[in-house]
Amino acid sequence: MISAGDFRNGITIEVDGNVFQIIDFQHVKPGKGAAFVRTKLKNIKSGGVVEKTFRPTEKFPQARIDRNDMQYLYSDGDLYNFMDVETFEQIALNADEIGDALKFVKENEMVKICAHNGSVFAVEPPLFVELEITDTEPGVKGDTATGATKPAVVETGATVYVPLFVNQGDKIKIDTRTGDYLSRA
Repeated sequence: MISAGDFRNGITIEVDGNVFQIIDFQHVKPGKGAAFVRTKLKNIKSGGVVEKTFRPTEKFPQARIDRNDMQYLYSDGDLYNFMDVETFEQIALNADEIGDALKFVKENEMVKICAHNGSVFAVEPPLFVELEITDTEPGVKGDTATGATKPAVVETGATVYVPLFVNQGDKIKIDTRTGDYLSRA
């Protein structure tokens, strides 16, 4: 059990049967009345963010989130197959559970599978990936001073905006949290 007075960013708690991650918290001590804790909580299953206030003495069970490293094997229609590289146990997740987490992940790459009480709720791709550009317009020589970008399709099918000097066949580094181009690889 964790009391509201001990809240920190990133802690996961169970409130009213739902699992929330604390995004932001603030201890408030008004001049008149009792102190309270104002929080922003993210529902880890639905992704929704809510704001709630608690008394500092309220206690909540801390949710245990299992993060397992697994290898993304292949997609088969609406099912995505993953394998634990230590036990060789395989699981299949449907497209609703995955969302667009695999937008920048190639087959045979490692991802983190997040589960609560045995039910998978999220797939976390690696923070940075290197992918090859399969389709983009050729860059115009000398048109690089403005910092302009152009759309480019990478080998997983996702579209990334890249600088004009990047060409088809180049390998680029991408931040998977934002989908932004970082550099050429």
